[in-house]
Amino acid sequence: MQKAVVHSAAKPAAPKRASRSSTAKPKAVAAKPASVDSALRTLSLEADGLTQLATGLKTSLSQPFAEAVVRLKGVRGRVIVTGIGKSGHVGQKIAATFASTGTPAFFVHPSEASHGDLGMVTRDDLILALSWSGETVELKPLITYSRRFAVPLIALTSRADSALGQQADVVLLLPRAKEACPHGLAPTTSTTMQLALGDALAIALLEGRGFTAHDFKVFHPGGSLGANLKYVADIMHKVDRLPLVPAGELMAQALVTMTAKSLGCLGVIDKTGKLQGIITDGDLRRHMGSDLLSARVDDIMTRKPKTIAPSMLASAALELINSSRITALFVVEKGKPVGIVHVHDLLRLGVI
Repeated sequence: MQKAVVHSAAKPAAPKRASRSSTAKPKAVAAKPASVDSALRTLSLEADGLTQLATGLKTSLSQPFAEAVVRLKGVRGRVIVTGIGKSGHVGQKIAATFASTGTPAFFVHPSEASHGDLGMVTRDDLILALSWSGETVELKPLITYSRRFAVPLIALTSRADSALGQQADVVLLLPRAKEACPHGLAPTTSTTMQLALGDALAIALLEGRGFTAHDFKVFHPGGSLGANLKYVADIMHKVDRLPLVPAGELMAQALVTMTAKSLGCLGVIDKTGKLQGIITDGDLRRHMGSDLLSARVDDIMTRKPKTIAPSMLASAALELINSSRITALFVVEKGKPVGIVHVHDLLRLGVI
């Protein structure tokens, strides 16, 4: 009897897994915050305003700007800066920049001017008035006063045909660039251009007068800027604080002097008092040995060391110390050491 052959049913093939690459969703790119987009639009619009201002200085604004600088430079009295609202705030900064860069100036509030502060303005002064529209009512007393007493008037405005523009001796005409404010109301691009043109005037005057970093020291005695503008002569260690030994001295005695002065170095001078070399902690490490104490300073010292003059600015001294990778510098006059400046002294004073 023939056996029946039973065929088992074939199992259905398992579906293939799709590769990750075909199913993985692309990472979503984080949307740029609306505040960042807003900031970028603001900066772009204000930068465009500055570009228009620079273009104007190359063309129509060139001659009035040059004339304004000549008049400002020739003032025998002071520059009176004035303006109301945001223009007034900008004007206060411009006056401060003038004053700190060698052009005597101060700010007079237009409203206060009509209540007695006009007495601050003399015939030897010059008025720099800021008004975007040129129609600021509060400026009228100052304009009238300047015309009555022949006080030179420079207008910084966007309208030459305005009341201010028509009365001014010189008109610095600002381009009517679009404000960054979406409503075109809040002064943004306009005040940026006012401030930039004020800075341009101050720097042109500074350069025209030959105002140097040394002159800055007179007007900036405080803060880190004041520290940077100090002279080396003002901060150096002098006389009995100087770690000096004569040439030919034994290292045993020289180390006593070096330790007592606590400045991390030692100067070696010849019979005439001129600096011949310097011994630093690094020199000691390089010559460390059993015969160090019996050696002469001439054999250990580094000859022709870097030195500075008393008239060098503290900021320049710090730069030299950092670039040379040293900690102290001898201050010399006619080859003779008159002081020493240590990096710790400079940092303690806030020199940067």
